[in-house]
Amino acid sequence: MDTKKLRQKILDLAIRGKLVPQDPNDEPASVLFERIKAEKERLIKEGKIKKSKKSAKTSDTPHYQNVPFEIPDNWVSVPVSELFYLNPKSEIADNIHIGFIPMACVDDGFSGNHYFEKRIWKEVKKGYCHFQNGDIGIAKISPCFENLKSTIFQGLPNNCGAGTTELVILRPINIYAKFYLYLFKSQWYIDEGTKYFKGVVGQQRVHKGIFTDLHIPLPPLVEQQRIVTEIEKWFALIDQIEQGKVNLQTTIKQTKSKILDLAIHGKLVPQDPNDEPSIELLQRINPDFTPCDNGHYPFDVPNEWKWCKMNDLCSFLSRGKSPKYSEDDKTYPVFAQKCNLKEGGISLEQAKFLDPSTINKWDSKYKLQTGDVLVNSTGTGTVGRTRLFDESCLGKYPFVVPDSHVSVVRTYEEINSEYVFAYMSSQLIQQYIEDNLAGSTNQKELYIGVLENLYFPLPPIKEQQRIVQKIEKLFSILDNIQNAFRSVFVYTSKG
Repeated sequence: MDTKKLRQKILDLAIRGKLVPQDPNDEPASVLFERIKAEKERLIKEGKIKKSKKSAKTSDTPHYQNVPFEIPDNWVSVPVSELFYLNPKSEIADNIHIGFIPMACVDDGFSGNHYFEKRIWKEVKKGYCHFQNGDIGIAKISPCFENLKSTIFQGLPNNCGAGTTELVILRPINIYAKFYLYLFKSQWYIDEGTKYFKGVVGQQRVHKGIFTDLHIPLPPLVEQQRIVTEIEKWFALIDQIEQGKVNLQTTIKQTKSKILDLAIHGKLVPQDPNDEPSIELLQRINPDFTPCDNGHYPFDVPNEWKWCKMNDLCSFLSRGKSPKYSEDDKTYPVFAQKCNLKEGGISLEQAKFLDPSTINKWDSKYKLQTGDVLVNSTGTGTVGRTRLFDESCLGKYPFVVPDSHVSVVRTYEEINSEYVFAYMSSQLIQQYIEDNLAGSTNQKELYIGVLENLYFPLPPIKEQQRIVQKIEKLFSILDNIQNAFRSVFVYTSKG
């Protein structure tokens, strides 16, 4: 498996703002950019850095505009030169020890590791590039550039270093350098650099414009930090995959389970004291609702949440009915256990069909609706499987009804059914269902009373919505990673 391609997919999601969700409470990048410009002006006035010179435009000079892909609304597109000071010079005493870094001391690949030789400043102050801890160094010569020889300098003696002039040095101004190190290792940036190589084969160098004029994305500062945390989490996982220690699919499944666990405990999104308390929601659904405060609930929940029972939330909670099937008529499908797909989702492809002469025996409430949570209620290996129904699966069919092996959990309109689905899909509730099955080993059955009496931690409706949105964003990221893994696996299998 080509894990390099998998890492590149993660970096691609990162630089496009798709690896972590945006937080509307973050300071917009436009405000950060103004602060960066002000800091740069201050440094120029104090003589600590020099004002950037405009390079002369020629016919072969790249003409860069905004980043060529969509970025989030609270990000901005800016030239590299606005965020960094290019190739700074150091003024220190001749007898000071510094770290000397030839190209061989910068690792290829994604690690960003480097090593140094201890030298005296007067030996290397001329004829070499200068840098200090926190600066980014990027190889400008082929094939070092394509091999991702780039690093953030750290651990240098006396905070200073010198090295090969085949490194371009970028000193960051009020940004999180590690985010940009990963950006400079992304395939997009490498492709931009190789567009304008100059020189003979074996001695080609990238155009200076990718260190000055090229537009790159600027996220909010705290989002830069969140992105790096997420990148490094996934890179650590890939390290384990490379070492044969973990299966990615299993890890993603476990991560999704953890996300649902955080969600149902009120730890996935922050609470908002302005939300209507869930007790008011429950009493609006049923004015006679009385909390059952017995102190024996499965776990603690936030103050504005309220424990209730599943039956308190449902306008319809029932097993389906035993149908009379038709051998010939294919008009009215019946939803059976196998319609709840093992790999996720639902499908009517294997459904049997209702005898049309029996339609009048089915009350309209049995017709499945978008938002119904469907729980397989019999069968070894399938009982407890939970899916969310959507009428889009009907296609040409007018409606579908459930057979007696499927339970329908239909909540009131005031309840977010996707949150109910998340709760029912959590490991905690799947285990609860497993522990409360009736029947013999080969004939397990989930009685409807087990679902009716299931304790349910109900958040305020607005928090339900925030939780569902957060779950969807995080699951989407995991799915993107898994899809990237699959595509890389297929690619490498063919190769």
